[in-house]
Amino acid sequence: MTSPRHRAEAPRRTVWLFDMDDTLHDASWRVFERMNAEMSLYIQRHLEVDAQRADQLRQLFWRRYGATLLGLMREHGVRAEHFLRETHRFADLSRLLRADASQRAALRRLPGRKYVLTNAPRAYALRVLREFGMLREFDGVIAIEDMRQFGSLRPKPDSRMLRHVLRRLGLRPAQCVLVEDTIGHLRAARAVGLRGVWFTRYAHRAQRRQSAAAAAASHAVRLRRRSRHGRPCYVHARTASLWHLARIARRGPR
Repeated sequence: MTSPRHRAEAPRRTVWLFDMDDTLHDASWRVFERMNAEMSLYIQRHLEVDAQRADQLRQLFWRRYGATLLGLMREHGVRAEHFLRETHRFADLSRLLRADASQRAALRRLPGRKYVLTNAPRAYALRVLREFGMLREFDGVIAIEDMRQFGSLRPKPDSRMLRHVLRRLGLRPAQCVLVEDTIGHLRAARAVGLRGVWFTRYAHRAQRRQSAAAAAASHAVRLRRRSRHGRPCYVHARTASLWHLARIARRGPR
């Protein structure tokens, strides 16, 4: 767990846990397309399948396990370190990145301790944050390498990992808010006692990139029918702007 800065002042009441891709930047613009291609190529090479089958397996594992990597590990014995290194190199990363400058300004103005909580590998996460000049805004970066328990990798949305992270940071769930674009991760956070903010600024492009877009849309309709204000009951708030977070925090737990 990296800690890019250390503060002398006492910790504030609210502690923010931010997802990174499609939350702190618009990964669906170019990054995810490249990442998916690299993962499919990896599957082709190491499972010796054709391109179509590789793409099917990538999506199948993502739906079944919440992460393509977990499926490859559990069903094919792939080593996490090797997969992450091979699929996140991106020599031209700066050309793949885009983020809203106003959202970066909102992040700087947001009071409270802030951590990045990402299923991405640390090297990639640090490169992205440095490219945007965001690294100094965070008290730490919790990457997928930090999500091991008893020898097993447990990335989001594993609730055991969330409890483990909170214990390591000395935090109570009630003081934490998870800001995240993936609705299933917010459900796990709620089960642990965290408030969850569903960040939808880049959702329109994210939906287009998903091959299961029709199923996702149908799921979203079901969620809206079971919820108020277009969000499921386990989501504390929904927003498309980081500027709203300070106001959301003042609402307190529901």
